Amino acid sequence: MNFTISQDLFRTMLDAVPALLFVVDDDLHLIECNQAAAALLQQPRESILRRRGGEVLRCLHAKDSPAGCGRGEECRHCLIRQSVKEAYAGNRVVRRRAHLQLENGAQPRQFYCLVTATPFDYEHHRLVLLVLEDISQLTELQRIVPICMNCRKVRDDDEYWRSVESYFNRHWDLRFSHGLCPECTRKELEKLNRELPPNA
Repeated sequence: MNFTISQDLFRTMLDAVPALLFVVDDDLHLIECNQAAAALLQQPRESILRRRGGEVLRCLHAKDSPAGCGRGEECRHCLIRQSVKEAYAGNRVVRRRAHLQLENGAQPRQFYCLVTATPFDYEHHRLVLLVLEDISQLTELQRIVPICMNCRKVRDDDEYWRSVESYFNRHWDLRFSHGLCPECTRKELEKLNRELPPNA
């Protein structure tokens, strides 16, 4: 099949990706984004272009300085901004874990993501493809799973206590392999030595 790759194909491909995709400059101004990003931001694509990422994402620290995103004290520690800076210098950043606090009414929304930043040149300009993979749900699970301090069973949403293995298998389709850590191996060997007769 012969066909010419068009702008429409690239737009369709970008919009088909479920991760949040942004094309940004060195100061995190949004040049372009895909449909998943626009949906998260709940704004038309045209209204967010040319604005800085922190302002569009509604990062709590974007308003720390009157000059906006990237100018406040906390912005120096922003992993997204650092990743874009590294990519702009020609290095590729792959799946770094970041945590943002986003405006969400009275209570800030905790947003955890994996950040990938890849440099590319377009019409004699250096740009960065910024990919944010939302892992907030996984991180929240990590933080709030109630576990029995005695038997190590996990309580699920139905108030039913399950083994750790069955809980993760049911909720995340994860399976476990089993082994013994060095400390437990030592304890089990000591236990066996005590239970075996001396001449066995």
